[in-house]
Amino acid sequence: MTDRSQALSLLSRRELLRTVGCGFGYLAAAGLTARRSAAAPLEVAHAPHFAPRAKRVIFLFMQGGPSHVDSFDYKPRLAVDDGRQMPFDDDRVLANTGKRGSHHRVMKSPWKFRQYGESGRWVSELFPHTAQAVDDLCLIHSLHTEGVAHGPATLFLHCGSTNFIRPSVGSWINYGLGTENEDLPGFVSIGASSGNGGPRNYGSAFLPTEYQGTLLGKAGRPAAESRFRNLDAAANRDERRRRDFELIQQFNAAQASGSPGDAEYEAVIKSFELAWRMQQNAPHVLELGEETAETLALYGIGDKATDNFGRQCLLARRLSEAGTRYVQVTYGDNTANPAWDQHSNLPKHADHAQAVDKPIAGLLADLKRRGLLDDTLVWWGSEFGRTPYAQQNGTGRDHNPSGFTVWLAGGGVKPGFAFGATDEFGHRAVSDKVHMHDLHATLLHLLGLDHERLTFRFAGRSFRLTDVHGRVVREILS
Repeated sequence: MTDRSQALSLLSRRELLRTVGCGFGYLAAAGLTARRSAAAPLEVAHAPHFAPRAKRVIFLFMQGGPSHVDSFDYKPRLAVDDGRQMPFDDDRVLANTGKRGSHHRVMKSPWKFRQYGESGRWVSELFPHTAQAVDDLCLIHSLHTEGVAHGPATLFLHCGSTNFIRPSVGSWINYGLGTENEDLPGFVSIGASSGNGGPRNYGSAFLPTEYQGTLLGKAGRPAAESRFRNLDAAANRDERRRRDFELIQQFNAAQASGSPGDAEYEAVIKSFELAWRMQQNAPHVLELGEETAETLALYGIGDKATDNFGRQCLLARRLSEAGTRYVQVTYGDNTANPAWDQHSNLPKHADHAQAVDKPIAGLLADLKRRGLLDDTLVWWGSEFGRTPYAQQNGTGRDHNPSGFTVWLAGGGVKPGFAFGATDEFGHRAVSDKVHMHDLHATLLHLLGLDHERLTFRFAGRSFRLTDVHGRVVREILS
């Protein structure tokens, strides 16, 4: 007997089918999984560590960095010292030259502030609609983060790292809790941008691929065209196509058995199954025409200025209500200078605020009246804030990662509450400082997840969203 025939005689029927009969299919699948062969076996948590205060998250990502001192962090000192050249430790100057105390011209806000609600929180005239819901907001005025440029800061916001490839917040949550509806993805990213990290901001990195975000639409394209690709509800009603799909899945299962990439192959198979189920359910969830005229108007749909973001926010509500665990809505574009990035034209903030203000207020009101705000955490924020002084003595503000504002609503946080503070100019967080790692730890905590226990073993190390940092900001919990 030749060496070749001896080798063949040792093959099981399954191995023979895998290596010969389905060889080409196996090669293709092996290519999909080989890159992740160093990962640990599939670890599925899909249960909170303790009783959650929130079941789901809607993240309203304001790409580019809206100015906190022109929106939610009122600083009268800016008007007092407007036009004065004063020393500031500018983050960009520090990063490039190490020089402290460079002089810059203080610039007051072009917009007036006033107090709203029973809580008396200050909000600028940029956000008159959101201001009406200020008693539902929990404002964190002392956030600080890593990265002075959009790329690293955006990655840190989404993944907890400025440069290494790490799973995004949504992927960690999807991995930890899974979806509430097996017929829909657990993590959907609406209107994602291809810049400043692109797919890494909704990617699963070394987590199994089934936990990555599912794209719905794209930044720079009309939200009215947002659809999951290749959805055809009629496909599930075609008996022949159903039999074909079941046969393909049987082949997939046979190939997965005993292959070195079992866990990842399993994830690929699950993604096919989810896509099949979505064909029946997702088209209905995305159909905004089922909403009343009053609801559409609440989100600003039909108004040219607010229609696009209003549609995105309403899609987020419908997906969340249907069982998607984490929905990100990006207000941004795919240009070199992302939406809120006004280095030389701060008044442009007014256009962006007009586009998002009414839809955001509509989302909060709609969630509240449907009884969803109690267990839905709404998170509004960006990768950083902006400086209280004019950039290069011009008409805009530079990036500011050292102190800025985000707000949360619903889902177990104190309503009408403000925590932490920046200095009298709004430049640096000085009181009750909250790092981005702390915010991530708190988000997970509200969902019933311990950020120190939600880990994944990869390349010989246990990884987590907060790395080796982070504390839960218990002061903001209701």
